[in-house]
Amino acid sequence: MALLSRKAIILAKIQPTPGTDPVPVAGVDDVLVRNLQPRPLQAQFVNRDLVRPYLGNSEQLPAAVYAEVEFEVELAGAGAAGTAPKWGVLLRACGFAQTLSAGVSATYAPVSAAFEMVTLYINQDGVLHKLTDARGTARLVMTALQIPVIRFRFMGLYSPVTDAAPGAPTFTGWTKPLTVNKVNTPTFALHGYAGVLQSLEADIANQVEFRSLVGYEGVQITDRRGAGSVSMEATTVAAKDWWASIRAATTGTLQLVHGTAAGNIVEVTSASAQITEPSYGDSQGVVMLNANLALIPTGAGNNELSIIAR
Repeated sequence: MALLSRKAIILAKIQPTPGTDPVPVAGVDDVLVRNLQPRPLQAQFVNRDLVRPYLGNSEQLPAAVYAEVEFEVELAGAGAAGTAPKWGVLLRACGFAQTLSAGVSATYAPVSAAFEMVTLYINQDGVLHKLTDARGTARLVMTALQIPVIRFRFMGLYSPVTDAAPGAPTFTGWTKPLTVNKVNTPTFALHGYAGVLQSLEADIANQVEFRSLVGYEGVQITDRRGAGSVSMEATTVAAKDWWASIRAATTGTLQLVHGTAAGNIVEVTSASAQITEPSYGDSQGVVMLNANLALIPTGAGNNELSIIAR
């Protein structure tokens, strides 16, 4: 019997204790995803490379076995200000700390220690893959006339694959997203200039490593190099001298607000964004300024990329 690619259920639950599956439950811990790309068994192999009196290959022995998955979730608010959005669990496993302000906001800011983990269940039409002790990285993608998303990539410990009933998911906690446009996205500013935005990407760019040693096996976040890109309408020098800013390696704030009604507003900020590698592009006959971004922590750090749902 064929397995159908469209019939998949993803569950995610914070894992407080290394090596202990918190057992996500369908109907409670469901994740509403798109562009699902599971890699259920990844391995580092060692070739035996045997010398024999005939030609031919040798077996490759698995030295380290783990699992990976990539997917997107729609970026929207929690439905009520001060409540954690459903995607918050995933960000916490990507090196973000969650701070809830009752009735006001849920803020996600990066940390440099005490990284949380998540357990992920991927049920592909009755075949269950588990990733425990998982950590990952996240990238926000905001494009005009499209649905804003967060692209996640997770790495976790491999568990034996089993056949299992998928259960009954509940997606009522997932807020319907708003497309990116002038009405739904009222604020964009880079270095204090309110530009006309075509697209913005902001990547926390965690370095995620699977380590398998004598006495330890797990996934660690060992570094991050916040980055991104922007495409906006080019301006005159009088309006904004981007060229001087780029040449002088000037840094400045980045802010984008998406949504207008409480409970479905998401704000993306960076305390210090540097613009690099500028180039011109074309969009419907309009000159666009395309550039890469380096997101740089300032002061006490852990502020190069923050996401606020309010």
